[in-house]
Amino acid sequence: MKNTPFQLQDALNRRIFLRNSAAAVGTAALAQLNGAISFPNYAPKAKRIIYLFQSGAPSQMDLFDPKPQMEKQRAKDLPESIRQGQRLTTMTSGQKSFPVAPSMFKFTKHGKSGMELSELIPNISGVSDEICLIRSMFTEAINHDPAITFCQTGSQLAGRPSIGSWLSYGLGSLNRDLPAYVVMTSFGTGRREDQPLYDRLWGSGFLPTHHAGVRFRNSGDPVLYLSNPSGVGRSMRRQMLDEIAALNQKDFQAFGDPETATRIAQYEMAFRMQTSVPDLVDTKNEPQHILDMYGPDVTKPGTYAANCLLARRLAERDVRCIQLFHMGWDHHGGLPNAIKGQCRDTDQATAALIKDLKQRGLLEDTLIVWGGEFGRTIYSQGTLTETNYGRDHHPRCYSLFLAGAGVKKGHIHGETDDYSYNIVRDGIHVHDLNATILHLLGINHERLNYPYQGLDMRLTGIAGNLVKGIVA
Repeated sequence: MKNTPFQLQDALNRRIFLRNSAAAVGTAALAQLNGAISFPNYAPKAKRIIYLFQSGAPSQMDLFDPKPQMEKQRAKDLPESIRQGQRLTTMTSGQKSFPVAPSMFKFTKHGKSGMELSELIPNISGVSDEICLIRSMFTEAINHDPAITFCQTGSQLAGRPSIGSWLSYGLGSLNRDLPAYVVMTSFGTGRREDQPLYDRLWGSGFLPTHHAGVRFRNSGDPVLYLSNPSGVGRSMRRQMLDEIAALNQKDFQAFGDPETATRIAQYEMAFRMQTSVPDLVDTKNEPQHILDMYGPDVTKPGTYAANCLLARRLAERDVRCIQLFHMGWDHHGGLPNAIKGQCRDTDQATAALIKDLKQRGLLEDTLIVWGGEFGRTIYSQGTLTETNYGRDHHPRCYSLFLAGAGVKKGHIHGETDDYSYNIVRDGIHVHDLNATILHLLGINHERLNYPYQGLDMRLTGIAGNLVKGIVA
């Protein structure tokens, strides 16, 4: 059937109505932020966050949660009184036994606090009096992708805004020439077939897209298409953007699509980044003793050490949220050798970042978070020998540490049982951690919401409590 002019007009009217409705929702959300609810809600302890995400789940009992009594239980089956019928992954559910695998690594006490840490992380151990170690984290997810998604977005289902996007939405940017939210990834000695990372982990979900994280690439231009094409100068680029902006402005006035306004803003940000980003990534003027502090990989673009140095430079430039994802911690087999490599990748640079921020006076208003998506099992996945073992996923308890603005220094929070299998004191759920992160940045997590599909959506859903025991 051929469309009549009236039918075409009706279709256009519906399209305009829907677009204007979307704009109205965005305007209402903005009004909510600028009106009755404003952020920060109170004086923040931190201005910015550097989130060092260790993708793949580091083994807590080999790094942060010593269990020397497990040597007496070596190769014995995990008691049912400890497992308590908790679910297993398909990778170990078919095992006939679950032999206890004590850590091969020694733990010693460090700092004024006497914090016991593994020999694998001597540099982090050297800054133990700066960190707040949580030994009682737990999560709801048992497989990597939903667990990482849950940590980053507060939901195991893809499509929600990441924590950095929520911070950009609630607090805005401190530097008009750089994004509010920058992401970097690295892959060192880990297996190349380990768990991948997806852009949605730093995506904006249902929030306006300019709140999404901007990922810096590991080679070439940090951001795609940042350089002008051959034969195009800066003045020509400026003229082109002005003409595109005029066209987009007409489209916005006609249809009210908020994403059109986002597109205009992002073009302008990209233009400013042509100057700000080359200066950011140019580290040739960094003193040699600073480069040495971060380790030999610091001059290799895309390494964890290089990204830690860039994180400090981003913090100096007041970027609100900086996230480093380091892959390769998924140790189902061959853990002793593999975890040594991961620690070589990350230990020195992590400690250097903390020390570097402190000596520049930036640690006092920067929050650092180091951790993965869940823990590992005390029992061995596969064959246990004197020199080798693997560990499966374990969501019931794991370790994570914070440092910097607003957290207790040289402090240990929470406790697990003798097998590092269950929490016996002061458990912290992922929602609790995210609520506390927001609190340290001056946000009441219950008030940071966005209307979507008839609900007031939050990073912490309908849960989450401030963990007062780790706040200074």
